[in-house]
Amino acid sequence: MLEVDREQVLAYRIAAQGLHRETGDANSLAVFDLGLQSTMRDTAAVSLVARLTGDVGEEPLVDDPRFALAWTHRGAPHFHRTSELSTVTAALVPIDEADAMARMQWQRRQVEAAGMSATDGLFTAARAIRKVVDKPMTKGAVSTAVTKLIPDGLSYWCRGCGVVHILEQVMRLAAVHGGARLEAGAFPATLAPIEGRGRMRTKPDLAAATSVVAAYLRLHGPAGPSEAAGFVGTTAAKAKAMWPSELTEVRVDGRRAFLPPAEVRLLENPPEPDVVRLLPPWDPFLQSRDRATLVPDKARQKEIWKILGNPGALLIDGELAGSWRTKGSGRKRLDFTMSPFWSVPPAARKAAEAEAERVAATRGFADLRVAWG
Repeated sequence: MLEVDREQVLAYRIAAQGLHRETGDANSLAVFDLGLQSTMRDTAAVSLVARLTGDVGEEPLVDDPRFALAWTHRGAPHFHRTSELSTVTAALVPIDEADAMARMQWQRRQVEAAGMSATDGLFTAARAIRKVVDKPMTKGAVSTAVTKLIPDGLSYWCRGCGVVHILEQVMRLAAVHGGARLEAGAFPATLAPIEGRGRMRTKPDLAAATSVVAAYLRLHGPAGPSEAAGFVGTTAAKAKAMWPSELTEVRVDGRRAFLPPAEVRLLENPPEPDVVRLLPPWDPFLQSRDRATLVPDKARQKEIWKILGNPGALLIDGELAGSWRTKGSGRKRLDFTMSPFWSVPPAARKAAEAEAERVAATRGFADLRVAWG
């Protein structure tokens, strides 16, 4: 059995996720096999900067018809290849009631109290969204209209908004099943009908669900069911039900983990991870659920993954070596604050500052300033 350590695993993931940079365009990037999360403005664009050579342009995914933005995995907004959005939607149909309830995450108790199953609640909301969203509409307008069509148990009094509206996680999970995507680049959040949306699919598609787990293992492996479950937003037991049949078992620092057979050769001999990259919050590399593999020190984990307001992460020669943040000075200058975990050699600092120049250009800033903490 192949045995590897965390450094070899990180080198594999850096290569698998295209962080050595590819000369092709965004559509060829392997990270789109799972989707590129876009929780904050410009995060997806900065993830492209870390993976593509040349100028990616400002808001490179916004007007590109090859990509569609939707609430998908865990209800988070992701860019997907437009041609694959129907397959992604099929994979998001819960395989059973326990899976449906697990995906409700922080609002499980409210859904349990709604007087219907989580599956029924999900598709009741999806049907209402399909009926309401027949043109671009703000999220607030959709929420108001949908709340009138759903049972009272699926809505709640929102103190922040001062109104009763649909449970947030229910709306996020139901939208894509209701044939609604997000308008990329729109503020406030705006939903629109998915072009050519067909009938709503409510039957589980185990093959599609399994393909998501397989993609997770390709990009974030070697890994086990609990890590895959964390990405999907379900339980380890349900991830096992979605588990691919053809996998190779390996040992990572003595721990049992799995990888698709086609990826074993790359794991055995990954290229040197001699890259310096500025990874934005929610970059695919940071989405691996085994955070102790990425950052062994628990205190430093808390500096990368916060409850609110995640920073970006400094990737230097195969290690997450610190965090970074930016602050705009009008629209003229973007100020970077680098907060490394340890002393960064001059060559790596120079490379990080070159990355900062690319990030600033992609975000539309003509000038920048870099400060090292």
